Amino acid sequence: MDAILVLNAGSSSIKFSVFGVRAATLELEVRGQIERLFTAPHFVAKDGTGRVVAEHSWGDGVQLGHDRAIDHLASFLRSGLSGFELIGVGHRVVHGGLDFREPVRIDADAVNRLARLVPLAPLHQPHNLAPIRLLLERSPALTQVACFDTSFHRTNPPIAQRFAIPAELHDAGVQRYGFHGLSYEYIARTLPEHDAAAAAGRTIALHLGNGASMCALHAARSIASTMGFTAVDGLPMGTRCGVIDPGVLLYLMDERGMDARAIEKLIYQESGLLGVSGISGDMATLLASDDPRAALAIDLYLYRIRRELGSLAAALGGLDALVFTAGIGENAAPLRRRICEDARWLGVELDARANDRGGPRLSSPGSRVSAWVIPTNEELMIALHTRRLLGL
Repeated sequence: MDAILVLNAGSSSIKFSVFGVRAATLELEVRGQIERLFTAPHFVAKDGTGRVVAEHSWGDGVQLGHDRAIDHLASFLRSGLSGFELIGVGHRVVHGGLDFREPVRIDADAVNRLARLVPLAPLHQPHNLAPIRLLLERSPALTQVACFDTSFHRTNPPIAQRFAIPAELHDAGVQRYGFHGLSYEYIARTLPEHDAAAAAGRTIALHLGNGASMCALHAARSIASTMGFTAVDGLPMGTRCGVIDPGVLLYLMDERGMDARAIEKLIYQESGLLGVSGISGDMATLLASDDPRAALAIDLYLYRIRRELGSLAAALGGLDALVFTAGIGENAAPLRRRICEDARWLGVELDARANDRGGPRLSSPGSRVSAWVIPTNEELMIALHTRRLLGL
């Protein structure tokens, strides 16, 4: 049976999924990850039911790296998925810039063009490209497809993509792009199964995870996003600051003597929930804490969401549905409750018991604006795009 491999490579982990290609469907066969690549590497693979089918640890202090991790994954796929023939690999790539507005087949030229976008996504882009380069070198005949977190937002109207800066900079690519597009694309694809009227109308989707953003959808198309030029903009996140007055960065340079790399580390790795709380960037840890600093971080997170709800509802000219997704959105019932209560003025009436049991519908039957929990599936979207570009 033909199979498609999906890879999502980060700085210290590689997540993977394998989908069997059937006549009309893609079926998840195995998924897993190799994590802690440079400290204590650990590999685990699970079948479609969640049963562990393979596991391996290399021990503390081992630096496996992306190269050897891909080698181990290839060995597992050869031995653990006999009867499957790998026909393509789909990759999550965070930034597509101006050139890449939809998924594409990858070649060396495309990789070089994507590498020029590293400054726009320094935490993600270099690692997204690492396995692509390896496979181009080792298996040049294997079709690879890059799927971009920015592509889905290219339907934003031109005015929503523009900063109030000189035209020369805008034309050079200093624009609002938006991210988490693969997640929002899946929500747009799936929402009609839950609420066809809302899917055809005005929806705000909240992708709340370690990275967090919100997206305004009109008739399943993105028209505005809280993220902009880079994935550090918008909401506070686990360790990213979200929106910040540019004057603060000038102040840090002039008064604190911080250079670009120090500021980059501050806004990407030392801020957000971690920076405000001084405890952790993990929402579950903060929710379990009775430290006032944890409560402050959560309150700020929710305040920014409340502000953005109003902004995106204004961009839409009204609201028909809210959709929660990603790790926090799918699992943190107390936060969903507070967000829905904050959105009462927009027409959301929460069903507390439905929220406690995790939905999928969170709103009461009479609510003018419906609210939902829909688990995202970026891997499936990548596999679907890969299958399409393979001509299947």
